Amino acid sequence: MMKITAIGVNSAFATGSYDSTLTVAQVQTLLAELLQNPEAQQYSETELQQQIETLAQTRMQPKWQSNFLIEFDTIGKRGSKPYRLLVDVGGDVRHALKGIGLSSTDIDGVYISHPHADHIGGMEYIALTSIFNPFYTPEKKKWLADQFIADKLFLEQRLWAHPPANAKPDLFVHRKVLEPLERAIGPGLDTLQGVPDVTIHTYFDVHLLGKKENGLTSSHIFQDGNGGEWKMIPVFAMHVISSSEEMASYGICLEHSSGYNVLMPTDTQHMIPKQLEPYYKRANRIYMDCETSPFPSGVHPHISNLINDMSPEIQRKCLLYHYDSYPQVPENMFYGVLNTGDSHHYPE
Repeated sequence: MMKITAIGVNSAFATGSYDSTLTVAQVQTLLAELLQNPEAQQYSETELQQQIETLAQTRMQPKWQSNFLIEFDTIGKRGSKPYRLLVDVGGDVRHALKGIGLSSTDIDGVYISHPHADHIGGMEYIALTSIFNPFYTPEKKKWLADQFIADKLFLEQRLWAHPPANAKPDLFVHRKVLEPLERAIGPGLDTLQGVPDVTIHTYFDVHLLGKKENGLTSSHIFQDGNGGEWKMIPVFAMHVISSSEEMASYGICLEHSSGYNVLMPTDTQHMIPKQLEPYYKRANRIYMDCETSPFPSGVHPHISNLINDMSPEIQRKCLLYHYDSYPQVPENMFYGVLNTGDSHHYPE
């Protein structure tokens, strides 16, 4: 079985709101009740005001971005089931992971679709917390032998250009995405003092996907606990025109050996680009991004397009993850609309 959890369903520009953990009025009521206790009457007015301000501090309620967690029923790098793969890492994946009770310690790999900030903002967190975690994998602990990671790399740099593959998380990325990804996150990762030649390969076991020079398409296989397997294949989709050049977003097609097919196009500029139509028709389930704002941006499909222009055959396959407000859709038109934390198991 494979489990997909929506750990983010909002846009990069939806920054969230600020909510009080307790309102001032609520705290004042609590303190009034407290002061009925003779032992509490020792507090001065200044001390009471400080307690009010402390208890009523505001906190941010961030809106999650468009990232997902896929769990495969197979042994992960951490030495236990399931293998956990993040599909993009949002603006800051710490919040999304915490929302489902996980952290970087629980993640085996990352897939990056394209180098926009709302999809790669959490890469530095995953990279740094993994490399400085001496217990990240059993092999990491064995390889370090109680040494600090920077000392290990610095003192043994002739032997270890980078930590071994089984001591760091996987990074699955299309070859055309890797270079801009490195350019975007490189300065933040170049923080191992004294260690020369620190690159993205220092932190991740990089697996390049997509068309190779020999004409073959590189994919990746995840084993299924029921004896089958899932093949992960990158799928090109047009996203934006960036500086007069195209910026693709490479979604993924997950094909089970039984024939079941899950399509995650990630960010697409149009509802169904003609090039992708066969993928949509073949898929059993589609994770479809959609805008819900009054003014379509032109860089994502708008909910009005999905309602008015998408064929019923495709609509019934779609799980929508939305940008801005929750979409208002006709009953039974789509397979569903995702909320943060929703999960589904495949094959169904």
